Amino acid sequence: MDNLSDNEDINRTWENITESIKTLAKESPGLHELKQLKPWFDEKCLSFLDLRKQTKMQGVQDTKPKQYR
Repeated sequence: MDNLSDNEDINRTWENITESIKTLAKESPGLHELKQLKPWFDEKCLSFLDLRKQTKMQGVQDTKPKQYR
């Protein structure tokens, strides 16, 4: 009978732990909540960012000494 009581205590403790984790997970800001939809960010913005990235990389390559190119 003592084993049965111990198992019930362990199960009850485990349920309390899992419920606490679930509650904390719901209360904490998640990745999806932090992301905001930006309807103005479209393909034109994306292509501009790609061009900016390429231009920056070209600038970095131009500043390297010729022996490292």
